[in-house]
Amino acid sequence: MNTAELFEQFHKIALNPRAQKDAYLKDGEKVVLVTYYVPEQLIHAMGAIPFHTYGGDLPVNEAKQYFPAFICSVMQTMLELGMRGTFEGCSAIVIPSLCDSLKCIGQNWKYAVPSIPFIPLTYPQNRKPDYGAAFTRAGYERMVRELEAATGLQLDETRLKESIRIYNEHNALMREFSALCAEYPQVTATQRSDVYKSAGFMKKEEHAQLLRELIACMKQEVAQKSSGKRIYISGILADAPEWNRILEDYGLQVVGDDILACSRLYRDDCRMPEDGEDAMDALVRLYCDKDHCSLLYDEKKSRVEFIVQEAKQRKADGVILALTKFCDPEEFDNPMIKDACAEAGLPCVVIEMDRQMQNYEQARTIMETFADMIG
Repeated sequence: MNTAELFEQFHKIALNPRAQKDAYLKDGEKVVLVTYYVPEQLIHAMGAIPFHTYGGDLPVNEAKQYFPAFICSVMQTMLELGMRGTFEGCSAIVIPSLCDSLKCIGQNWKYAVPSIPFIPLTYPQNRKPDYGAAFTRAGYERMVRELEAATGLQLDETRLKESIRIYNEHNALMREFSALCAEYPQVTATQRSDVYKSAGFMKKEEHAQLLRELIACMKQEVAQKSSGKRIYISGILADAPEWNRILEDYGLQVVGDDILACSRLYRDDCRMPEDGEDAMDALVRLYCDKDHCSLLYDEKKSRVEFIVQEAKQRKADGVILALTKFCDPEEFDNPMIKDACAEAGLPCVVIEMDRQMQNYEQARTIMETFADMIG
């Protein structure tokens, strides 16, 4: 396949995850829904398929009876999709309690979507000390026990090391793709988003194989001339089709990101355990060593400088903060990021994102002005 055909394949999967999920179920696979920093390697090592859910771009009707209007739309639309039957056939859903919104979805899920077991994953706020690691491991062990009950599968300790290797390999490919996008202006915002989004709906082995082919095809092409409007994006989500069209309409090239559902997931590799070492301990340390995320406690707020340095490294002309509406952790960080960008001479703009948005005209107007400012 050529580059266009490969991007189209990623697009079809990103556009219709339900079809992908149903195909796996038809083949007899077990599918487990996951979100925000769930240790997917454990699920993979059990022989099940981790399947991402960050809600969807749709109006909320049924879920309104469980949530107030001022809660994050990711949570609202996630529950809405569950109540609509979109996830039927999945063996369970694992949701970590990393923010106030995530802490309250579990009990609502139990009543609203009783056909899919809810499995909580409680992370410690102080994850760096040994007691934080011990707490994290206990959470992983509980998650595994409940997944074994829900799926009928068992964790294979030998397979876990292989799962870690597969995920590390996939991480490296995603990082290589991101770096290539910074050098190839012909890659559109939609195409870039599709590669990241589809990664959550496929077996990592399958996605990695397609990604290898894509990277090889991209390297054979000649990079087109840049529009001179290179942007770096930070936030939780920035995958709405209309949003990506706006970026394309104004010639904005995404050269890097700090999006939780994109690059943040693939920054860090798990250290491969040596012979005789416990592979779960390696996964625990992977989480405990994570930094530069609004959902992870960091009194020094090192994420702020991280974003500035990443944007500079990718030679970005400006930074866009895609603020998920009613996301307190992101709202706390954004003023500091804006100040740091100003000190670094990087133009910065905030765009509010909402899964229920149907009219993007305000965002379009803001981005038109921003494109003119950095162009």
